[in-house]
Amino acid sequence: MSTSSSSDVGSTGFFHRLRQRIDRIDSVVSVGLDPDPARIPDHLREHDLPRWAFNRRIIDATHEHAACYKPNAAFYEDGDGWRALRETIAYAHGKDVPVLLDAKRADIGNTSRQYAHLLDHADAITVNPYLGRDSLEPFLSRADKGVFVLCRTSNPGGGDLQDLELASGDRVYERVAALADLWNANGNVGLVVGATTPDELASVREQVPDLPFLVPGVGAQGGDAEAAVTHGLADGVGLVNSSRGIIFAGEDRGEAFASVAGEAAKRLKKRLNQYR
Repeated sequence: MSTSSSSDVGSTGFFHRLRQRIDRIDSVVSVGLDPDPARIPDHLREHDLPRWAFNRRIIDATHEHAACYKPNAAFYEDGDGWRALRETIAYAHGKDVPVLLDAKRADIGNTSRQYAHLLDHADAITVNPYLGRDSLEPFLSRADKGVFVLCRTSNPGGGDLQDLELASGDRVYERVAALADLWNANGNVGLVVGATTPDELASVREQVPDLPFLVPGVGAQGGDAEAAVTHGLADGVGLVNSSRGIIFAGEDRGEAFASVAGEAAKRLKKRLNQYR
């Protein structure tokens, strides 16, 4: 039984802004900005910040179709990378697109408080629930920011721990969903549930009908687009992410790479909208 309400999701903060963005552009597409340096086109590699140069062109080509951008922190964790990330976030905001930082952070005490400073720049963040409620408090307390809790992930090994059965009979991912619902006092909590496990996606949605989902795995990982939309949205709010399937769709097209990415984002929007 869900403890939150759809009015919580839509009234303030990140999910209110996300709803406005979704309605305005008629899209639930999240574009993952994961600029693998080895895959950046040759003509951009001499740029002062190649990752920023790449992202700027991707944003120019895709922002009409992007409900959100989702940079993964792993691709920015060096000096130039953080500079590129700051430029990327500012540029996305200039296009009126929110930014969800895929950082999967959580820790204890002061460490978690330091991690939460990432929300000074981004609009939302992904977090890891396995250290418990206190490790997430610095994120959850930012009522204006979105907090997506890892629940059932899209990677092949996700079930190694997430599918384990507890003494209560629940699976670990089901317990995480229940806890996230309890933690949603500020109406700013969502879940990460992968499109590559459609049965689990459906069961989590039944368990927590009011939490928006971030659904990765559609695109390069071959996840179920229909299930992602049918079960991923709460009262029309949620995100379906594609990273490599969009930003590297034109990898072999030289300077035309960005326009190809734009077409890939447009196709995904159209594909997902069939099920909305």
